[in-house]
Amino acid sequence: MIPALPEEKFIYPSAWYSCFSRLVIACMVLSGVLVTPYVKSAEQEGDARSRLYLYLYQDQGPARDGRLLEKAKQEGSVVIYTSMNLKDSQPLIEAFEKKHGIKVTLWHAVGEKVALRALTEARAGRHAVDVVGTSGPQMEVLYREKVFAPFYSPAFKDLPAAAFPPHKHYVGARINFFVLAYNTKLIPPKDAPGSYEDLLDPKWTGKLGIEASDVAWFAAVTKAMGEKQGLAYFQKLSGMKPSIRNGHTLMAQLVSAGEIPMAVNAYNHSIERLKNKGAPIDWKPLQPAFGEPNAIGLPKQAPHPHAALLFADFVLSTEGQRIIQSRGFVPASLAVDSPLNKFKYEIIDPGIVLDEWDKWSKLWSNLFLKGQEFKKDAN
Repeated sequence: MIPALPEEKFIYPSAWYSCFSRLVIACMVLSGVLVTPYVKSAEQEGDARSRLYLYLYQDQGPARDGRLLEKAKQEGSVVIYTSMNLKDSQPLIEAFEKKHGIKVTLWHAVGEKVALRALTEARAGRHAVDVVGTSGPQMEVLYREKVFAPFYSPAFKDLPAAAFPPHKHYVGARINFFVLAYNTKLIPPKDAPGSYEDLLDPKWTGKLGIEASDVAWFAAVTKAMGEKQGLAYFQKLSGMKPSIRNGHTLMAQLVSAGEIPMAVNAYNHSIERLKNKGAPIDWKPLQPAFGEPNAIGLPKQAPHPHAALLFADFVLSTEGQRIIQSRGFVPASLAVDSPLNKFKYEIIDPGIVLDEWDKWSKLWSNLFLKGQEFKKDAN
């Protein structure tokens, strides 16, 4: 039986967040770890170690880079938890190790498991991870649970404001954009819809695909349109008899194969990968366009803080961002020219997932899933 938490711990109304928190507690109980009250912030407690980290992470003084590299080499290693696929993260790891001679230990899992492990360890006082990298909602959970410390990197000067959440305890390293994908053999570029309203043309009935798990995208677009007008729009879109599929990668492949002529909420980097291989597929953003960041954060009790900060510098640097771009992703840095982000966009508020999930998931389910619970996409 999962023990009840003190009421003040459930400060976020979303059932999704509450279930996530309870799952952390369950894992701790099963592993024999006692559940203790939340630790206050480092400033309140006078935690010397955390204050030292806050100072280190915010260092902008002269010779900062030299001091950081020297201390990082003394630490000798860095531990990373990430949801980035191994085939895509490995080139980053290898380049960092070659450049700095610091050994990387990598643990990979889907975003929810990355956040779960980092939070479980933090609550248990087992500080094993130096760097966490996963999607916005999971990073926001860890921020709310006071796992991260804000940090500074010289690469920040090249990042757009959208890469930073208001509290600045983590930063987007790459962005997944939701776009319209279409098969160029079935739909010439000049005929592809240019707006959300164009998708309602009767000629597109039965020719649209929608990814089944994108509740946050649906909520963001609906709110941007004005909630009343947005819900009316999606009610009409649901009447277009869209094909509902689970998985952005699968959706892109189906459009490429011509099984589905268009996908309304595809990832543009998935489309670009197929396009670069010669597949008859292309994409365009529909306004309002939204992206979801895959971010990097540094725990305030990292065992190798200098190596952690050095790795963050590398990932966000022009060198690291070019490696991310070479893997077909959209780099966050404006110093790396990418054709995949040259349009107006906004970042989806992670609060939609954490604070408003019940509302929007129910609306989504009723509109597109016949009232049934969706299956979470893992790619």
